[in-house]
Amino acid sequence: MKLKSLALSVTLAALAGTASADTKIGMITTLSGGGAGLGIDVRDGFMLAVKQSGRDDIEVVIEDDQRKPDIAVQLADKMIQSEKVDIMTGIIWSNLAMAVVPSAVSQGVFYLSPNAGPSALAGEGCHRNYFNVAWQNDNLHEAAGAYANGVGYGNSFILAPNYPAGKDALTGYKRFFEGELAGEVYTQLGQTDYAAEIAQIRASGADSVFFFLPGGMGISFLKQYADSGVDLPVVGPAFSFDQGILQAVGGAALGVVNTSQWNKDIDNATNAAFVESFEAEYGRLPSLYASQGFDTANLILSALDRAGVDDADAFRAALRAAEFDSTRGDFAFGPNHHPVQTIYAREVVQEGDVFTNRILGVALENHSDAYAGDCEM
Repeated sequence: MKLKSLALSVTLAALAGTASADTKIGMITTLSGGGAGLGIDVRDGFMLAVKQSGRDDIEVVIEDDQRKPDIAVQLADKMIQSEKVDIMTGIIWSNLAMAVVPSAVSQGVFYLSPNAGPSALAGEGCHRNYFNVAWQNDNLHEAAGAYANGVGYGNSFILAPNYPAGKDALTGYKRFFEGELAGEVYTQLGQTDYAAEIAQIRASGADSVFFFLPGGMGISFLKQYADSGVDLPVVGPAFSFDQGILQAVGGAALGVVNTSQWNKDIDNATNAAFVESFEAEYGRLPSLYASQGFDTANLILSALDRAGVDDADAFRAALRAAEFDSTRGDFAFGPNHHPVQTIYAREVVQEGDVFTNRILGVALENHSDAYAGDCEM
């Protein structure tokens, strides 16, 4: 496939009038087509943190992967071989992460994921140069299963797209959910018509529905589900109830409970300042993805304050220490470089004309992932 992406290089050193950047960061993310809102939010959160740092020694090269694995691979090859990046980040989708990350880290590049956390990179496929600043894919779905138990659901119909994160999603829900399954369906990635799946739900005898359908998939499903007349409670991860998605879905999402490691009402000074500054900078409320981009950048910046990337061992140790102020509050990595963190249950509410989430309570506290024991570094 011909490479058609447009590179955006933001050189803070050049803007400040200095000669060149000491650290080059390559960001490959989704900026067009389906799911573009997720990549835009990661990019904007990341660049806000870089801007606020005031550093003049960092260059960020940004490319659009168009949600296509072959494009992502081409871009990664260019960044590593031609751009000579030190650090990579940005990928939203797990199938793209699986196509890019193993090769990148094996070439000595550090990769910090602001989103995708496939199980294959958390267990036996872990690597000392790979860090995930968001989650391991199963985590929010595990929390949804725990929440479903707590409110007494006993017979869930579950569905997700047929790609690595979708498989991790249903695996995570089933790992914690103690009830029966009325049905289990994998949809096509990028699917927009869910009439057949909703008919299956209607006929299944389920008492609840769990789904993971990120981006435009979730918008389509929620609207169609609301119009279907099926009156079963819905539980999902934050990916399907994110700030950008909610504005498109509207009232159809009100009252739905979803799970997340972040929300705009987490009560700490860093998060309050982030929400205020993001809204001032971009004219919209931040999303989960924006918070992850912001935290990823601040982790990198904190590590650069302690060691340069030319000393790989020292820089890796600085990343592992995670001595930065996270929007989530306390932040720590497990032995496989994935977060150990609290995951909340949130409810979709309306504040004025804006649909958003508010925290109901803790779903899982100080939660690690199921694959860390298989990681040997």
